[in-house]
Amino acid sequence: MLAFSNFVPVLLLVPWTGSAADRFDRRRLLLATQIAATVLTAALAALTWAGYARVWVVMLCAVGLGVTAAFATPAAFALIGGLVPREELGTAVGLNSMTYNLARAIGPALGAVAVSTLGIAAAFAINSVSYLALVVGVLVVHPAARQHVARADSRLRESLKVVRARPVLLASLLIVAAVGFASDPVNTEAPAFAHAFGKPDTYAGFIIGAFGAGAVTAAFLLAGRVTGTRRRMALTLGLLGGGLVAFCLVRQFPVALAVLVVAGFGYLASNASATSRLQLGVEEHLRGRMMALWSVAFLGLRPVASLIDGTVAEAFGVRVAGIVLALPALAGAAAILLLERRRSSYSAITDY
Repeated sequence: MLAFSNFVPVLLLVPWTGSAADRFDRRRLLLATQIAATVLTAALAALTWAGYARVWVVMLCAVGLGVTAAFATPAAFALIGGLVPREELGTAVGLNSMTYNLARAIGPALGAVAVSTLGIAAAFAINSVSYLALVVGVLVVHPAARQHVARADSRLRESLKVVRARPVLLASLLIVAAVGFASDPVNTEAPAFAHAFGKPDTYAGFIIGAFGAGAVTAAFLLAGRVTGTRRRMALTLGLLGGGLVAFCLVRQFPVALAVLVVAGFGYLASNASATSRLQLGVEEHLRGRMMALWSVAFLGLRPVASLIDGTVAEAFGVRVAGIVLALPALAGAAAILLLERRRSSYSAITDY
């Protein structure tokens, strides 16, 4: 329910969030959302200190943070295009994904230390201050000037028309959704996976950290060549899905962490490549709305993934749930390879 509260605003507000990123100044929009997030999390810390942080209070804060993320995500991703030359956009997207996954790799460990040494309220307060880092970053950068889109021309339906007209964009969105589904068990079921390996739930930090370490490795190794070929996309999706299936099947915890690093590598490589294709596949005035569709595919569908994940885990166990959520990534890899084989066969016939 907490994950649902946090991510469902991304899905419900998509008609307005992408439009806002194209209509308004993206820097100011990011500043407004991050300041709002700072206030929300500071209020949660204060209520926790006072002993009033009931479940409904935390859920309400999660909804508020979901709203700020819904508006901030398209604006942040679209802003990247104004900070670097077009030929460096793929690398910039990969580095952006690296910082996200680096934070995900070390964040749980730091959070556990903060909670155990300072308490939950202090951990919430530290989280509140962390939002100011992006505020400082946004104030420092100076993106290239762009022409803002009029309200009548910034509707979501325009970007949907573009997606229908350009199959590569639809394919990229489907890949992003598959990657989001596959990564959900690592995010939401990490404590349960720790128990499945006979470890305490504090070992969840090692599970998330191993996945994040693989993602960071991919960002470094693939810098400058993020988009890649279709065959490489099939390979990275296969690494993601296959790595997660292997993680669910093995019984030795060190081996599980090793294959999870491989899965994290495939996760970052696939997501960054698909995201770069979306960024490069549309004009500047459509980029905010396209990134809103990206946020729906990657974040907005997370409540659905979490619901499937939790239902399957409760009925058949967390290992089965991890395998089920990895299937879309494996299906995507198989579909790409099949299309490539058909294309090669057609080329051979026409060349003959």
